[in-house]
Amino acid sequence: MNKGRDSRTEQLPLEDFVVVDLSVGVAGGYGTRLLADGGARVLKVEASEGDPLRRWSASGAEIGDDESGPLFQFLAGGKESLVIDPEGAEAAERVMRLLASADAVIWSSDSPFAGLAALHPRRLHSDHPHLVVVSISPFGLEGPWSDRAATEFTLQAWSGAIVGLGRGAPDRAPVQVGGRVGQFVTGTYTAIGALTGRVNSRLTGRGCLIDLSMLEAIVLSLTYYPVTYHDVMDRPWRTERALVLPGVQQAADGLVGMACGTLQQRQDLYVMMDHAEWIEDDAIMSRPAEVAPLIAEWVAARTVDEIRELAIAFRIPHAPVADPGNVAALDHFEVRKVFVENPYGKFLQPRQPFRISSFTWSAPQPSPDLGAHDDLTGRMRTHHDGGSSDLPFTGLRVLDMTAFWAGPTSTHLLALLGADVIHLESVVRPDGGRLVGGVSGDTEMWWEHSPIHLGGNAGKKSVTIDFTTDEGRTLLERLIETCDVLVENFTPRVLDQAGLNYERVREISPDIVMVRMPGFGLDGPWRDIAAFAYSIEDAGGLTWMTGYPDSNPLEPSCIGDPNAGMHAVYGLLLALEHRAATGEGALVEASMIDAALSITAEQIIEYTATGSILTRQGNRGPDAAPQGLYRTKGVDEFGRPDNWIALAIENDTQWGALVEALSEVPELEDSRFSCRAGRFEHHDEIDKLVQAWCEERDSEFIVDLLWSAGVPVARMMQPHRQAEIEQLSARRFFEDMEHPVVGRYRQSTLPFTMTGLPDRLTQRPAPLLGQHNEDELKALGVTDDDLRVLEQDGVIGRAPAR
Repeated sequence: MNKGRDSRTEQLPLEDFVVVDLSVGVAGGYGTRLLADGGARVLKVEASEGDPLRRWSASGAEIGDDESGPLFQFLAGGKESLVIDPEGAEAAERVMRLLASADAVIWSSDSPFAGLAALHPRRLHSDHPHLVVVSISPFGLEGPWSDRAATEFTLQAWSGAIVGLGRGAPDRAPVQVGGRVGQFVTGTYTAIGALTGRVNSRLTGRGCLIDLSMLEAIVLSLTYYPVTYHDVMDRPWRTERALVLPGVQQAADGLVGMACGTLQQRQDLYVMMDHAEWIEDDAIMSRPAEVAPLIAEWVAARTVDEIRELAIAFRIPHAPVADPGNVAALDHFEVRKVFVENPYGKFLQPRQPFRISSFTWSAPQPSPDLGAHDDLTGRMRTHHDGGSSDLPFTGLRVLDMTAFWAGPTSTHLLALLGADVIHLESVVRPDGGRLVGGVSGDTEMWWEHSPIHLGGNAGKKSVTIDFTTDEGRTLLERLIETCDVLVENFTPRVLDQAGLNYERVREISPDIVMVRMPGFGLDGPWRDIAAFAYSIEDAGGLTWMTGYPDSNPLEPSCIGDPNAGMHAVYGLLLALEHRAATGEGALVEASMIDAALSITAEQIIEYTATGSILTRQGNRGPDAAPQGLYRTKGVDEFGRPDNWIALAIENDTQWGALVEALSEVPELEDSRFSCRAGRFEHHDEIDKLVQAWCEERDSEFIVDLLWSAGVPVARMMQPHRQAEIEQLSARRFFEDMEHPVVGRYRQSTLPFTMTGLPDRLTQRPAPLLGQHNEDELKALGVTDDDLRVLEQDGVIGRAPAR
């Protein structure tokens, strides 16, 4: 490793990276926005009418002829725009000239350029071997579903995300995670894929094709390893919907969310709410009719601040529920200057979702006028054959001091792509992910059975060191010295109190990249509040957009963790790009809350631009009508009449196909429904007609009929059935594992394929606790006698301390 000294610079790490953007929509827009923030030159190629987001407002606010929609202005900030008519005779040739001097191209299947054969990703990869080609599509370019119609809503249904976490009341339809989150997380993977391809190009001298599936991104971001869970536990995570308590409640002056992930937290909650007697009743929270009114009464009698003060004292995970009207005024966000003014001065937008110590971000840049820039000119990019055949991150040594899901999911991606990842735990404090998921303490070696731990830590090594001891601290510092990257997600006080902040870590290893993933950041009044997915979702606006419009919002209970993990990966890759150029390390502060606020940007943007408060719509959405879940004939695998299909109609062509397929329902031919505005206006009436037709037919029949007609439709899947989806099987998304304690199970991998990767990515299952103590510590000079003493003293070990 090169040992260097950090010095802050104005140069951004991607200033020599040229990206041609052939995508439209949020996923490509957000991915290329992240690249532009890192300094890349992004040339957005648009048809003469421009990206549809130029005319988009989620609230329906009027956009002037000489303006662009506020979401577009945010996503396109700092990019350039070139207009090419995709119907023109020289369209492909003009794009080819751009690609000759570019490093990467981002393509989406819904782009007006997607129909040009010469610009298909496989052709681009073949004809321009120097390029990193990132393809974004609902299901991926290969497989039996590759050409099927889909929307984010139907993809959530296929993934099992809608029903799998029991979200929604038992007597109502289950409910989606609101707010375009699937598109935003796909955008994050787009940026990660582009930089992974850039690293690969340096190793091999060639470009690559990265085939990104939005379905797979949603599976990884909105479900908790359900296939692994079912294989290991022989049961689903949940079998029915239930009210999650305490959840989101109405306080005297606003909404507040509270949730308990451990037994201790639940017992502390009961004491806090003056119901210590509930501690003796393990099943109290499973009787919502009895306990929910008592919780609601207790919360309603107090203000949000009063409840939060108590929750901090009792260490209960909590947060105010942010909405577009209050989020910018929350004290923590004001202190951290999370929101900045758009360059046009017309609205607020979130700043970059992480801080990196080695360089200074540019001020927010304006979005381009349509066609404002000339053709890209520059040096011709070339490639050479040969070079390394290693995985992109081979040789990168990562010390993973993370726990639960957000941190492990980030380092899991690195391990799959070749990094040597050492998962650090202690016998006193093992990874909390080993303790969740319904694992019984009566099971032999119970700490090895958690599906959450297995799913997020495959391919890693495990070392246990209790660094609260002098011997452990010394060992840890010696281990740090051997690593390129350190990733941790404790609350800030943990490493600070241990004397292992970035300043000390940099003294040990001057060129190290240290990624810190605190829930609420390294500063601000909420700094030391413990954060879990649900509290991040509450404070970040994700909860506000999820649930039924006539009741309190519902926590997604998933996206807050993996979204933070993937933003941390992208921040890490930027810091590594800087180190590759300068030899200097960096501190990356990738807080969970900043990542959440980044993917809910549309809420604050729309509110400050138009005064409109976007809110939850159940299973409806702003860009499709009809859209919803419709109950079908029969019972589900648990014997309940809970079968549903998801349907979303985004345009007149799809509506015409639906009407033709449902020819037995002539009422759908009503002229009031023939235009998009009419379908939104008469959504309830359409719902009744479609529901009456669906409830007399099997879901499989409905999906076969409508999908073959080009209608975006899906069966609402239980998430543990993901491995039965033929598209995921065709793309080898799941890999079979053999674990020495739990036996065989299936493991999810990456949401993209990449040329040059081996057929199998997961080389070994999640490690046993302390499995690699001997190998890794002996490499530091620790002797066999030393190991025995360290184990006797509890500094290291292979089982949790009792």
